[in-house]
Amino acid sequence: MPDGSGFPFSTDRHVHLNGRDWGLLVASLALGFGLLTALPQMAFPASLIPPLLFMGIPLLSLRLVAGQHWVALFGRVGLRQVALMVLFGALTLVVSLSVGLLLARVAPLSANPFADRMQDLSAGQLAMLLIPTIPQLIGEELLGILPFLATLWLCIGRFGLSQGWGVICGVMVSASVFGAAHLPTYDWNWAQALIGIGSARVVLTLAYVVTRSLWVSAGAHVLNDWTGFLAAFAFGHLPIGADPI
Repeated sequence: MPDGSGFPFSTDRHVHLNGRDWGLLVASLALGFGLLTALPQMAFPASLIPPLLFMGIPLLSLRLVAGQHWVALFGRVGLRQVALMVLFGALTLVVSLSVGLLLARVAPLSANPFADRMQDLSAGQLAMLLIPTIPQLIGEELLGILPFLATLWLCIGRFGLSQGWGVICGVMVSASVFGAAHLPTYDWNWAQALIGIGSARVVLTLAYVVTRSLWVSAGAHVLNDWTGFLAAFAFGHLPIGADPI
């Protein structure tokens, strides 16, 4: 059973946002993502600045519109949640590999340029490259989960759909937004971004649906990506379809 009776800010009557609040959150996501992609690459520790802005701007906006209830997005963390991080991290990796292998039969895939940098690094350089990915991946989870919750609020509160249909629509919107955000990373390969990355996003969003905890989906995301990065560091390349998301 999920850890909460409702989805925060969408179906939980104790923590609710209105249309203006959701508009501000969506705008903050766009601003954070724009800064992440527009700011120049910098050496560590300055390399932490774009990911921290990507993560921090939406969180500050959430704190502004939800007050002390902003923490409802994250949920609790215990042994069950940690186990679910591992489970959904492994499931995301399996889905990424499977879909990637299928897509590779149809058209060539573009490599993740971040993963390609791993093979020539020392252990210390690898650590300095991976540390900024932690706030970035939390930011990516905000980019996946907040649109899901916004769509859920819209479907139920404005269109009168059931929660089940709201969840389905929310997962689809989350996957589409997340996949589209990765188009520049994968040389505008639409199939790879929308189908390959989008399918992995479905698994990560379902991790949130099951647990109501962004910590779980973020933990699964980190495990999936770091597995790919460490594989590239150790072996010099990634298996087809194993590019981190």
